[in-house]
Amino acid sequence: MKSVLYILSALAVVALAIWAYRENYRTQQALVEASRLQGEIGAMHETLARLNAEWAYLNRPDRLRDLTSLGFERLGLLPLRPEQFGQIEQVAYPDPEFPQHDPKAEELQ
Repeated sequence: MKSVLYILSALAVVALAIWAYRENYRTQQALVEASRLQGEIGAMHETLARLNAEWAYLNRPDRLRDLTSLGFERLGLLPLRPEQFGQIEQVAYPDPEFPQHDPKAEELQ
């Protein structure tokens, strides 16, 4: 009876060792993936910061004013007046389109 208990204990230890090895391997893979994702997120934050800086640079009021004055005659730009704005009730929304019945689509399903 003791030998069966020793064999079962040894098998349990081997099974737990295999399980621990697999979990360790999965953990290492998850850490590598997390590190890769952190690097990717950092690169995206850097790109976003650069794009925001470029957007702010290109949309400086003095630059836009200069561009407007340069192209005012050529583009035929006019200053906005309050009467050019309308009310939301004046906007004509298109009717929602109803889906068309297609018998061929039903045959394919």
